[in-house]
Amino acid sequence: MRYNQIDSQLFIKNRKRFVEKMKPNSIAILSSNDVMYTNADDVMRFQQNNDLFYLSGVDQEETILLLYPDAQDPKFKEVLFIRETNEHIRIWEGDKLTKEQATDVSGISNVQWLQEFDFMLQLNAFHADNIYLNHNEHIKTASAQMETREDRMIKYCKDRYPLHNYERVGRITRDLRFIKSDIEIELVTEACNTATKAFNRALRAVKPGMREFEVEAELTYEFLKNGTRRHAFQPIMASGLNACSLHYVKNDDELKDGDMILMDFGAEYGNYHSDVTRCLPVNGKFTDRQKEVYNAVLRCLKEGVKELKPGNSLTDYEKNMASLVEAELINIGLLDAEEVKNQDPDNPLYKKYFMHGTAHHLGLDVHDIGNRMVPIQEGMVFTCEPGIYIREERIGIRLENDYVITKDGPVNLTSGIPIEVEEIEAIMAGNNAAVEA
Repeated sequence: MRYNQIDSQLFIKNRKRFVEKMKPNSIAILSSNDVMYTNADDVMRFQQNNDLFYLSGVDQEETILLLYPDAQDPKFKEVLFIRETNEHIRIWEGDKLTKEQATDVSGISNVQWLQEFDFMLQLNAFHADNIYLNHNEHIKTASAQMETREDRMIKYCKDRYPLHNYERVGRITRDLRFIKSDIEIELVTEACNTATKAFNRALRAVKPGMREFEVEAELTYEFLKNGTRRHAFQPIMASGLNACSLHYVKNDDELKDGDMILMDFGAEYGNYHSDVTRCLPVNGKFTDRQKEVYNAVLRCLKEGVKELKPGNSLTDYEKNMASLVEAELINIGLLDAEEVKNQDPDNPLYKKYFMHGTAHHLGLDVHDIGNRMVPIQEGMVFTCEPGIYIREERIGIRLENDYVITKDGPVNLTSGIPIEVEEIEAIMAGNNAAVEA
């Protein structure tokens, strides 16, 4: 693996917390993600199911985890099923996990080959009352049309064991994963450190005439060099007017002198993620107007993040951030104070220039699962990302840092990434000097 092996205590403790929330006499079954084909015999890079990884640490396809804490036979309390390798697989794909390696990674002593799953489930299923199964419960993707291994597991279990009561794994993991352990915070920090190195490399490369994908390439180089297997998400390298499209990912335009470029990107490390946004003047020098808008967003970030502290609600945080942006929009001449005073509260005027939320959980998923109705707590990790988008001026500015919540407030995990106007201009001055030379 490209990342250092994670201490199995993380997964042992995660399973302990998980089974404590299961109903008595229940079995939980979690499946790995599918290997996804592109065309012909080529496949996409494998990405593990995050709930399975959270509970096992296994980063390999064709894996099943069975948990039965009330099993009559202690050896069935935790069983990990992995793909059995052979000489053919070893020659064509390389080594897979041995049983001993899987135990070392997961802390699970009973590791079996995948073909034993049916028999071992049957040995235990009729003693259990409930079966917990997993499914993607994210609001944006739960209705996706593609069938997954989880879908097939649901059909299989309900076919074989139709009279059991079925429960949802996601109800438990949603309430566990948003509080990060020290080991998890270290992994997110490593992803942030890699993003820091990548940005500082790209910052020194940006100049007029480049293409957006060339800036992306600078990030990618540093990611791969530091053990990142992939971008945390499709990176946004949006110059000029493109920055006013929130999820622009084509990254194929030319960087024009006088424009800015919005870079929204993140690194992955050990399946944990960072998520950062910075905005730069392509020629290395902010215009007065660009600087005015940029500093307005920066003030919102610096002031708004103070509300990401234990006991506060995300709803109140977002309302406060909206008020900060609204005040800055008045300050820079985009909104009229009197019109704002008399606006329809259900259709606020600021939404023309600021139309998205500014904080989300961060971890195994970039938009990590969690309950937004739960007050902010120590150990949560959030982004903070206010923005202002002015299509008529070809200016789109969003600034985003990653924070871990402590008893004393938020700690910036991305503090090494330049954000002040003067700091950015000073570094980029070297780019222009290199071009002139």
